[in-house]
Amino acid sequence: MAYASSDLSVLAYANNFTLWHYTTVDASVTTAGYLDNAVDMLRVNDLIIANVDTDGTPTTTFYVVTGNDGSSVTIAAYI
Repeated sequence: MAYASSDLSVLAYANNFTLWHYTTVDASVTTAGYLDNAVDMLRVNDLIIANVDTDGTPTTTFYVVTGNDGSSVTIAAYI
């Protein structure tokens, strides 16, 4: 399954920082290119609370946007 913009929503925004929530049946959102269609919304250092694999073994992970070059977005687990 691919990224669905309707499953990405803003939880909070302040001082050029956005806290997002994303839910998906996909098992991983860290695959290269997964969030590229959200390139116009996601900024470096934004935080995403992701509920993944919601139809299998659901997990919740916090991700930080680590890169956005205007055409691709990269994220990493927030530790």
